[in-house]
Amino acid sequence: MELVAATEGLHVPAAVDLAAIVIGALTGGLLAAREGFAVSGVLLLAVSTGLGGGLIRDILLAGAPPVALTDPAYLPTVAVTAAVTFWFSGWLSRITRLLVGLDAVTLGFFTVIGAQKAQLAGLPSASVVFIGTLTAVGGAVIRDVLLAQRADIIGPGPYNAVAALLGATALTVLAGPAGLPPLPVAAVVIVLVAGLRVLSVERGWEAPVAVDLAARARERRRQRASRARRRRRR
Repeated sequence: MELVAATEGLHVPAAVDLAAIVIGALTGGLLAAREGFAVSGVLLLAVSTGLGGGLIRDILLAGAPPVALTDPAYLPTVAVTAAVTFWFSGWLSRITRLLVGLDAVTLGFFTVIGAQKAQLAGLPSASVVFIGTLTAVGGAVIRDVLLAQRADIIGPGPYNAVAALLGATALTVLAGPAGLPPLPVAAVVIVLVAGLRVLSVERGWEAPVAVDLAARARERRRQRASRARRRRRR
């Protein structure tokens, strides 16, 4: 069984798609288990994190019912994953480093799938970037809303939405004006997104925050004037 992910010629094996969903569901379910949620909470966070981005994407594209609801393997797979996190959260916590790496690859994979499905729907470039980014981070946003906390993607911290945004933009350029084949483009984008995510976690890189350029310019002028006064006094 294969799922058509984007343009004709690029087919994503269902096993790979399900593996990405499992990693997303693991991160959500593990967080719920750490917070001491009931089994319903673990299941809800696993579903929202593993399938949320794809559900939002398919609803926006509105070509057919969401794949997560029509494919018989998706929901049972997430349910089994939720059960694993519910009963084995302690063991999973020991492989957090591995999960970070797998989550980064999943981020890149979902970016590619979302952006290429938007291309297949004939959307303009800006919409392709938007759908690709939303597919990658939509599940995490739903998870944070359910937890009644500020979404990770809007605060300073390791690259998440930023990595997906850059990856979706790169895909749009490489598969559009550059006209490169879909498979090499997908590979490049997945490596780019995953690499940015892992490096930002390992090296402490943070997404840029808002800057008041006018205030910064005034401060620089004030500093230059202060240095000039000190030189005159000498």
